[in-house]
Amino acid sequence: MISVASLNPWWAGLLVNGGLILLLHRLPVLTARGWVHGGALGTVLWGTMGWPGWLTVVLYLVLGSAVTRLGLKHKQALQLAEARGGRRGPCNLWGSAATGLSLAVLMTMAPAGAGSLLTLGFVASFAAKLGDTWGSEIGKRWGGRTLLITTLQPVPVGTDGAVSIIGTVAGVAAIVLYAALALALLKPSIGPGPLAQLLLLGAAATMATLVESWIGATWQGRVAWLTNELVNAALTIVAALLAMGAAVGMGWR
Repeated sequence: MISVASLNPWWAGLLVNGGLILLLHRLPVLTARGWVHGGALGTVLWGTMGWPGWLTVVLYLVLGSAVTRLGLKHKQALQLAEARGGRRGPCNLWGSAATGLSLAVLMTMAPAGAGSLLTLGFVASFAAKLGDTWGSEIGKRWGGRTLLITTLQPVPVGTDGAVSIIGTVAGVAAIVLYAALALALLKPSIGPGPLAQLLLLGAAATMATLVESWIGATWQGRVAWLTNELVNAALTIVAALLAMGAAVGMGWR
């Protein structure tokens, strides 16, 4: 009997992702086109990083989708909920995952020893986006008083660039939880050890979410072409660069 583990990783990825889409496509997680694009993303991740890399992104999607649905009726009543009942489409998917996928592809071409550095960037990109999602969704529902990050003046809930104490704490908690799970799966061999890696990723991803809030407060809504998906992409790029830059700056090998 042929097992998934014995297959070429690209065929294994296609088989697993195709099967899961057939089983789960009715769940309110992705749109119809989102499932197709998610299958392509998952196949490339399995082909480049194997099941551990694929599973880290599945965890990201599960944790992000779950928090989006918390207090959904309340957020819909206030017109603060994500469109389509929280279902993510292709633009949402690639805005969040393009950086991580690019790093995954680079891992297949990078010289020996560079893979672990790229893995840190990979984890940081998804950790930052998950932290942003948790901070935003929980902040909208339970955040209470929200302040504009640039002036610290009170603003309505849901304002671009607004932050709250509860939302910020939730975002940091999500970053640490996700980074810990991802490190346990991917086991990058760089730096003093897992705890140092976790601290670095937590700091880099948190700083990136603050940069994203600053972009939201200063540019988003004022620059016509700066869509939410582009802001998300900028968030993931900043997180990855901060994590990898910090590791290189500290001489991690």
